[in-house]
This record gives sequence, C-alpha cells and structure tokens, in this order.
Amino acid sequence: MTNHVVLFRGINVGGKNMVPMSELGQLLKEMGFGNVATHIQSGNVILRSQLAEDALARTIEKKLGAAFKLDGSAVKVLALTGKRFQAIVDDRPAGFGDVPDMYHCDAIFLMGITAGEALPAFSPLDGVDTIWPGDGVIYSQRLSARRTKSRLNRMMASPLYKSMTIRSWGTTMKLLEMVRQQTGGAS
Repeated sequence: MTNHVVLFRGINVGGKNMVPMSELGQLLKEMGFGNVATHIQSGNVILRSQLAEDALARTIEKKLGAAFKLDGSAVKVLALTGKRFQAIVDDRPAGFGDVPDMYHCDAIFLMGITAGEALPAFSPLDGVDTIWPGDGVIYSQRLSARRTKSRLNRMMASPLYKSMTIRSWGTTMKLLEMVRQQTGGAS
C-alpha cells in the first residue's frame, strides 16, 4: 500500500457541494483505504491505497457523487503519491514559501492539464504576482502588501480553472507533514 495525498476540488466552497470531512473520512474507510486522515474543510485527505494515482482519483470521484448531493461538473479529485507530493515541495522555486510575512504563496495543482497548457490562464501583475511552472503544479506568489492588486482571480475566470485546485503553501506543507507522520518520516 502506498501513501497518497488526495485533493478535492469544488467541495465545501461558498456553501456549495457540502461534504462533512468526518463523513468523507468514513466513506473512504468503508471503501477499504487505510490510514485515512482529513485536514481542514476544503477537501484534503491522506490515505493508503494499492491503486495508482489516476485509478484512485476516479474511484473516489465515482463514490463521492453517489454518496453526497454534488454538482458533479464542479467536483474533481486529484490523487498524488506521497513521493510525488514530496517532489512538488522539493522542486519549488528557491525561497518559495520561506517569507510568509512578505509573500502569500500557493500551490496550484493541475488536474489533467500540463503547466504549459495552464499558463495562458495567468496574467501576473509585475511587482505583485510571480508564477513558476512545475511538474503538475503552478507555484504562485503574491506580494502581501499589494495582495489586493493581484491578478490571480483572473485565472479563476478562465475555463482552465476547472482543471486546477489551489492550496496555500501552509496547507501544502501540513499535508506533507501528515504523510511523513504516517510513514515514520519518509514520504
């Protein structure tokens, strides 16, 4: 069995597609996944499974739609092995996430599209926004003092946004910590 980070897109946002994390955790346990642990309400789960990433995501998506009343067009699931999640953290740009008082940093996880395909949805504002493409992720950094000027929300208006899910860098690091705890320090 392999550790996975499972990210849910489109649940518990703006009062729509409400899925209580306790019920989601229970559903995943009933599906036979091991060491299920949830983190905050936005849809973050750590679990163990024998399934490959894509098969795991599709299996959960099917069950999720059957178990909860959801707008299926908005909900997607992304599963990443603990090793792949670790690589996303390791491959971040130099200094990314290291100065949270100065910059707000997000990992924008890509679902079925490449970074090259996703980049046209972004229009960073010089001096405020910086983005870097990664493997399965876009790293986004905003100058906190000018955060209200950020153009990140323009990306959210793009049809490509349906193939992305955003996690703050703090949440990303917490999920990595949870994976490490389940594996005794290794991802």
